[in-house]
Amino acid sequence: MTRMSPDNSPPILRDKHTCDDSIFLPENLLREGRRQRGLEPGDVPKVCLLDPDGDIVRWLLATGQAEKSPYWACYHTELFTFETGGRRVGVIGNAVGAPFAVLLAEQLFVSGCTLLISITSAGGISTDLEPPCHVLIDKALRDEGTSYHYLPPAAFAQLSPVLLSSLNGVFAASSLSVVQGAAWTTDAPYRETAAAITAARARGVVAVEMEAAALYAFAEARDKAVICFAHITNQMARDGDDFEKGEADGVLESLAVFNAAVAALKV
Repeated sequence: MTRMSPDNSPPILRDKHTCDDSIFLPENLLREGRRQRGLEPGDVPKVCLLDPDGDIVRWLLATGQAEKSPYWACYHTELFTFETGGRRVGVIGNAVGAPFAVLLAEQLFVSGCTLLISITSAGGISTDLEPPCHVLIDKALRDEGTSYHYLPPAAFAQLSPVLLSSLNGVFAASSLSVVQGAAWTTDAPYRETAAAITAARARGVVAVEMEAAALYAFAEARDKAVICFAHITNQMARDGDDFEKGEADGVLESLAVFNAAVAALKV
């Protein structure tokens, strides 16, 4: 029989000490990766994009627009650079799930990144959303494990109010299909039960995805600029004809959303 701790917290929340310094640092891992692979020192672009589905990276490579960065020393991924909106940006594909997304965020911000935007595919929780569309995630329900290593327990992790204020009205004044709302970040997409969906909807959640809560917790704890968008592409495939993302697998619309956000922040 599993026992609860004296304060009735579950074992996974014990001994987190979110205010303490970490022993294992991302810059140390990258230093060793650079040494072992003979990479020259250099920074990644100041603005970077996480592309969990990999559609953006695949499209950029297929159209000859992306170049592999010679400075990215991560053991697990490749970072590509490309021109968009009049600037050179970095992009990493297939960064699925909260632990992986935050691992990369940690490494990006010690490698020269100053603004990170994630655009992930997501399921619609609100019946008012008609896929495909994008949601600017203003807060994310913490139903994953990573965020609790960065912030004390709480229901939601929040987008920085400063960043949210900078984006106020940007999409309403455009032709882009973007709404603002809350997401539910889960570690277990195939455990989205009817009861869990009903509970999330009752909290005002409009979409379910796998990274935002952890990325926002990391951003608050480390004082970094991170913005998450959910690309609503499905309603959990319950009725068929789902996961349609739009033209070019939704890449053109997602890049337009990305460029609009970056331009508003005057990076």
